[in-house]
Amino acid sequence: MYFSAEVIMDFIASYLWSFSRIAAMIMVMVAIGSGTVPTRIRLFFALSITFFALPILPPPPDIELFSFTSFFVVLQQILIGVAMGTISIFVVQTFVIAGQIIAMQTSLGFASMADPMNGEVSPVVGQFYVLLVTLLFLTVDGHLLMIKMIISSFETLPISQQGLLAIDYYKIAEWISTMFHAALAFSIASMVAMLLVNLAFGIMTKAAPQLNIFSLGFSISMVFGLFVLWITLLNVPLHFEEQWINGISTMCELVDNPCAVKPSSP
Repeated sequence: MYFSAEVIMDFIASYLWSFSRIAAMIMVMVAIGSGTVPTRIRLFFALSITFFALPILPPPPDIELFSFTSFFVVLQQILIGVAMGTISIFVVQTFVIAGQIIAMQTSLGFASMADPMNGEVSPVVGQFYVLLVTLLFLTVDGHLLMIKMIISSFETLPISQQGLLAIDYYKIAEWISTMFHAALAFSIASMVAMLLVNLAFGIMTKAAPQLNIFSLGFSISMVFGLFVLWITLLNVPLHFEEQWINGISTMCELVDNPCAVKPSSP
């Protein structure tokens, strides 16, 4: 069996362009793209997905592999994959911010540990929410949904020199404000509860100064903080569902894919 050089180059080009978009999302997305997963495993995972998905992908454009146009096409595919993976990271970072707010209000912020996802030190409460939300992400098959979405994006947003538009980058930037709004909405109950606890301490200290309530206030605040943290765990799946649906909707808008799931009303 003989393959001409042109056929081989076309195959390499089609594989490279598809691999660039898929690998970019795999390297960034939640769970699989985390720093706890070795880069080599993520690379082989992206290579395997591209290999099995290549037969069902639409034919690639007729562009020479070793050219400036080909380099620009690869760059566009990387930006598309990174954009989709970044939105999933924003969904998880919402609960990291909420955990930091709750940790400050409940005096639990002194306990910190290394965050393998961000490569920095963050409160244990935030890491606890990261683990919980990651488990929820895997439970609802979020990783499979994102892989299905990136493969279907080759039909709605085919490989070409035209990638994401300026309005698409604006939608991604809007998620920065969405993260803070959602984190505040999730942590507002804990903030009000701890405000009432501190207000009760102030009233008791004013009524009976000889009791010296503030000498025990720190330890009591931590106990109440753990109790509030336990009570608010029931709200995590609801807030995650809302954020995840909004994230899916944004991903679908980026790749011009009509979604069956609509974002929930605020």
